[in-house]
Amino acid sequence: MSRNAALNYLEPLENRTRNVAVLDALAEMVERAGLKIGDRLPPEISLAASLGVGRSTIREALNRWEGLGIIRRRRGDGTYLSARVQTSRGLVPTMIRLEGEALLRLLEIRRTLENDVVRKATLHATKAQRAEIFRLCQMLLVDVDAGRPWRKADHAFHRAIYDASGNPMYGQILENLDHALERSDTSPFNRDGFGLESFPIHRDLAEAIATSDAVAAVDAINRILDTVETEVRTIIGEGLSA
Repeated sequence: MSRNAALNYLEPLENRTRNVAVLDALAEMVERAGLKIGDRLPPEISLAASLGVGRSTIREALNRWEGLGIIRRRRGDGTYLSARVQTSRGLVPTMIRLEGEALLRLLEIRRTLENDVVRKATLHATKAQRAEIFRLCQMLLVDVDAGRPWRKADHAFHRAIYDASGNPMYGQILENLDHALERSDTSPFNRDGFGLESFPIHRDLAEAIATSDAVAAVDAINRILDTVETEVRTIIGEGLSA
């Protein structure tokens, strides 16, 4: 099927200000048209005309998809699918599902990097760095237990681990990966409650690094990531069977 034939699956939207409706419509177009990874999407101007919205609205929607790694743009060539797009048939909104799937892809990359950085940090950290990592973990858990904002403390804890690995590129790559994944303000993956179940395991990670136990440290970071992955799959309706 040609990329322009995909336009047959779009209809003008009644409410031109509903960006979520645009995103849902594009996802349905991709699915119904049978577009696959590597296929090129119709031009922005054609998408806008078919939906009855401004080109800027389409561009904003595609920017959102690009931030989730769903599409990639080639200057002067067009926009291509780089991830599977499937609309939701249940209670979970399509964009929440797409955000969750993007987060799962990110976690897959993080797991490879985090395993290596945690192992190196455990083996190479100085006595002072081990003490600092443990102290930052304690501060993080105090904030979590008190119900206070915890993201700043969490970043400080993990950054200390990255620094202890002896390779500053780890921290830069991991932080850039997290920032690259665009999530809406109302996303369940942006709420303070997301990921809370993983925090007790942070103590295991800090203790393993403090005692130079690389095997236990790698096990702890994998259990942290397992907990977050399970929560993502539950939110997007995949449960534990995925």
